Amino acid sequence: MASISSGPSSQLTIKWLGLAASIWIQAFAGNAYTFSHFSPRLKAVLHYSQIELNNLGVAKDIGENVGLITGYLSNKLPAWLILFIGGLEAFLGYGVLWLVVSERIAPLPYWQMCLAICIGANSATFFNTAVLVTTMRNFPQSRGTVVGILKGFVGLSGAIFTQLYTSFLFKNPVSLLLLLSTSPFAVSVACMGFVRPVPDATREPEEKRNFFLVHVICVSLALYLLVATFVQDFLPSNPIVSGVIATVMLLFLFAPVFVALKFFILGLFKRTEEPPSRRNLEKEDGGLSWDDRKKFPPGMSTSDSATSLSEAEIENDTDVLMAVGEGAVPRKRKPRRGEDFNLRQSLLKADFWLLFFTFFCGVGSGVTAINNLGQIGQAQGFTDVTIFVTLLGIWNFLGRLGGGAISEKYVRILCRKAVPRTLWLAGAQCLMAVAHLLFAWAGTSSLHVGSILLGFCYGVHFSVMVPTASELFGLKHFGKIYNFLTMGDPVGSLLFSGVIAGYLYDMEARDGPQADQCIGAHCFRLTFLIMAGVCLVGSAASVYVSVRIKPVYQSLYKSGRAVRDLH
Repeated sequence: MASISSGPSSQLTIKWLGLAASIWIQAFAGNAYTFSHFSPRLKAVLHYSQIELNNLGVAKDIGENVGLITGYLSNKLPAWLILFIGGLEAFLGYGVLWLVVSERIAPLPYWQMCLAICIGANSATFFNTAVLVTTMRNFPQSRGTVVGILKGFVGLSGAIFTQLYTSFLFKNPVSLLLLLSTSPFAVSVACMGFVRPVPDATREPEEKRNFFLVHVICVSLALYLLVATFVQDFLPSNPIVSGVIATVMLLFLFAPVFVALKFFILGLFKRTEEPPSRRNLEKEDGGLSWDDRKKFPPGMSTSDSATSLSEAEIENDTDVLMAVGEGAVPRKRKPRRGEDFNLRQSLLKADFWLLFFTFFCGVGSGVTAINNLGQIGQAQGFTDVTIFVTLLGIWNFLGRLGGGAISEKYVRILCRKAVPRTLWLAGAQCLMAVAHLLFAWAGTSSLHVGSILLGFCYGVHFSVMVPTASELFGLKHFGKIYNFLTMGDPVGSLLFSGVIAGYLYDMEARDGPQADQCIGAHCFRLTFLIMAGVCLVGSAASVYVSVRIKPVYQSLYKSGRAVRDLH
């Protein structure tokens, strides 16, 4: 990378290469979505009840989403070190599970198993924080798009692992745990050198077109996996066909590198050209000198030059500074919505807790279905739930990708019609309520359709919540704020999955012929009726918060102008 360390084309190469590396990291960061593949084996080997198994899932969700330490470190440590720590956590946590399930060591006490899966899943907080904070700062004008892509690949990670699980591991849960231990560590070490901030993260003219190309690649990959899943499900198992399908999938993951390669090639050609004169640069940028232009923060247009320069002069004016100290000039006011908040200041805002509550209702009820998908399939007579995990992963990806792209488009409409991103949460939660009703009904193909709807709506939550939080509370302390908001997932998992779903399942199982297993639609019916009600409450809250923050979006996106990057 040293050979391309300077110049605009070089910075663009680094920026887009960092995005491609981030995509790879996120594609192997969703280890928690494979829980349904190995949870039946855990239950059988360790003789757990459904409540114990669900609480193990809660420990996984806590690890996956509680990243306050990660948020604190995001402003203290470089991105590459955060990624390395995440890879090490995955290696240690899932490595212990592999040793126990493969019976290479004696079963550990229950609390130690909970700790191991918590550590393994916590790797996702390091991966997410490092790539999201770095990449959103590199693409400040395309936050929703970037979040949709990166969070989308976390959702697709479940389908990617499932394809590898089916093609190369022959549906062996012990081998899957070994893969979950080694692959995130290897990928993070290989890619961590490319995920780094770009000093002048301005928006290039072709950024929108390049993101469109990345979207085409992403959607093509999702459709490919969708078709491949049904082909493998309905045709006789063939190792050669499965291996080819998995290999093509991995080639799709390499495709975003070509966007960065384009800038690298353009940079090679530009080196032979004459550099533009200082006079031309000043003329093209409103009369400002090149040295003055570099002083502006990323995302600030030169139309703001007069205001910016006067503000800089005031800040350096000794008389003004003395007046502030004597009380003649008011001290710095508290931040307003749309400016940089720290975590403590955010916690004092009603909008923050409303956003947390809506996220809690949506992802908390959604993760209840995800954690229990293996047992839901067994209760409804399916011996193999691979297709449901894959469907959920693919549509989780499409929900994140679509939620980010659509909310980004409509948030930039003229100020009088600006649509707050959270309004899309309301629609997603209504649709998720339908998915829960399908799970409760347990009719023909309802599990297939329910998995699709659930995955899509679950994904929308992440691609909408992340940029919304950055717009309301800024990017300067975003690592801490983001990791606090994601705690809505484990809190919901603890309440809905660990307490309600586990208790109701074991209660139904005690009344059946087998004391430890429940068969039939009634096993989860009441659970999902409750989850549907939770989603409707969350939808109403999303509408309310959308009304509250609409003026904020009108001020941030006046005349379609993107919000400035607040570092």
